[in-house]
Amino acid sequence: MALLSFSAADVAAQIAHARGCSTFLPNWNGPVGNPALILIVGNGVHLRSNGIDGSSTRIVTTERADPSYAFAADINPFRDTDWMGARQAAFRDLTGQFYTDILDDVQMLIDRGHDTIRLATDGHTIRVFARGAADYLIGGTYDVPSGLGGTFRVILMDITDTQALVQNRGNCEGFDEMLPYRVPLDALIEVDDRRVA
Repeated sequence: MALLSFSAADVAAQIAHARGCSTFLPNWNGPVGNPALILIVGNGVHLRSNGIDGSSTRIVTTERADPSYAFAADINPFRDTDWMGARQAAFRDLTGQFYTDILDDVQMLIDRGHDTIRLATDGHTIRVFARGAADYLIGGTYDVPSGLGGTFRVILMDITDTQALVQNRGNCEGFDEMLPYRVPLDALIEVDDRRVA
């Protein structure tokens, strides 16, 4: 998973544009009747309005980008020298258009005064990530996906804005012997006390 950060003011401008339009770009299923945000992965990574108006062509493309779109931090071809490396770190070789349903969730964060909007992506799905490093407890117990279809129980050892350093604890079959490892911040799952034996 990767976390993408956007300026809330830039995203708010795209939402305002979408809400000011009465015609919208179609998605893969056909015509769309509501304002939305589209995530474009191509020449940078940016969020843009799905609205169509007479002031611009606003054609969706992965090859061209408009500096007025809401670009992800460090993945802006107009400002960042290593934007291509940052894009590949987040999406590997994937490019394309993601038609999202995040507009209302993002608007709620903007209304609450958030300066930054963060989205979590695994390259196929996009979701709003509202938590920050300060929301987690160093030394606390969490679950993380194991990659084997289940979860590992872990102790949080250290944290940054995007990643957590964890150590397996309380698992069977020798998994607790693994060295500490990093997981994306949004991979930490709160332990439901009712599940704790």
